[in-house]
Amino acid sequence: MPELPEVERAARLLREVALGKTIVDVDTTEDTIVFSGVSHEEFKDEVQGRVVDDVQRYGKVFYLQLTGKGRHPVMHFGMTGMLQVKGRLPMHYREAPRKASTDWPPRFMKFILHLKGESDSETIQVAFLDARRLGRIRLCKSPLTEPPISALGFDPIISMPDLEDFKKGVLKRSCPIKALLLDQSFSAGVGNWVADEILYHARVHPEERCNVMTEEQLKTLHKQTAEVCRFAVSVNADDSKFPEDWLFKHRWGKGKKEKHSLKLPNGEPATIKWLTVGGRTSAYVAELQKLQRGGAVVKSSGTEEADESDLTPLSDDEDEAKVEKVTRKLKRKDTETLPVRSTRRRTTRKQPS
Repeated sequence: MPELPEVERAARLLREVALGKTIVDVDTTEDTIVFSGVSHEEFKDEVQGRVVDDVQRYGKVFYLQLTGKGRHPVMHFGMTGMLQVKGRLPMHYREAPRKASTDWPPRFMKFILHLKGESDSETIQVAFLDARRLGRIRLCKSPLTEPPISALGFDPIISMPDLEDFKKGVLKRSCPIKALLLDQSFSAGVGNWVADEILYHARVHPEERCNVMTEEQLKTLHKQTAEVCRFAVSVNADDSKFPEDWLFKHRWGKGKKEKHSLKLPNGEPATIKWLTVGGRTSAYVAELQKLQRGGAVVKSSGTEEADESDLTPLSDDEDEAKVEKVTRKLKRKDTETLPVRSTRRRTTRKQPS
């Protein structure tokens, strides 16, 4: 899923190609799930003919501010959403679909904006794509003061709280710290890999209970929440520019034979383990992220990777989970209407966790 750094890169791309240009035309595809609270025709009618005055991001949400009367497009990528400019490959990220093409119009397109500046001889076309239909396209009169942004917590780049407020926000919860970081009403934009990276650099175990964290843990966690996001944004979410000692560079080998090369500070090989916390698979370094529970180190149970946490799960995005459930129902309904022979041949691909 695109997280804060990847969404910021999308916002930068839109600033590059759209700022100051007029939306001279809009192509849309009907999708009653992705277009939320507005039809695709209404979306086209309301944005066409207006000028892109600004492009901003908050958490995993980005939006266009348009001149003139009317609402503004507010978008969320969900699990597989992305942007594509005509003539270029679609915007990529670590877990994006492997197949990429410059074919136009692109597959899974929800809308295409045709943009033209006063001095432009040709239009620029930029598309919003979403294969799994878990993204959202909305229109809002005041994006920052309406849902979904108004329901979000602090943004680590835009509105990082000071240490005291951050500590209060953490200590009043009793859930695992990884689950809290994934809660968008607490830290907007922090997703699975960003949360794991923050906890790794802070040397905090993903199962550490919020209300028993030590002063030192809270101080380091506060620093790394801002620092990890700041650095990832500074390199435009280009993971090839992430430092070699980042967990991100080594965390993707779960269930695979290849070995990672992450080293401990003393030069010894690090042990990366995985377990499920907050409903998500969490990677951590066993030697550096010890479960303390209030300062007393808890002995390891010796369990191996992919252990299931006994702590309360918390979905990264409950809205996406509900939509995926609806999508599966729609697929089953479509399958039931097919002839018997075709139905037998249909298979349901298991969705990635």
